[in-house]
Amino acid sequence: MMKPVTGSVVRCIAGKEKDGYYVVTKVQEGFVLLADGRHRRLAKPKRKNVRHIRLTQTVVELQGMTDRALRMMLREYAAKGGN
Repeated sequence: MMKPVTGSVVRCIAGKEKDGYYVVTKVQEGFVLLADGRHRRLAKPKRKNVRHIRLTQTVVELQGMTDRALRMMLREYAAKGGN
């Protein structure tokens, strides 16, 4: 099983965020911090248990990423069906 890394695009499978795509901003012991650029900004990410997310095979570079660029990237990713 792959482990999340900073920049991983993930899909939430539980909670209010269910079925939404997010990007991992930080990895902690058993948890990840997630941002989507809209409800959860890069400055204030959501703490989520790793059991409640599913990794995709996509990893993005967060260096210099803005909330707007993150929103647009995730919107395009979701429109393509998450592949």
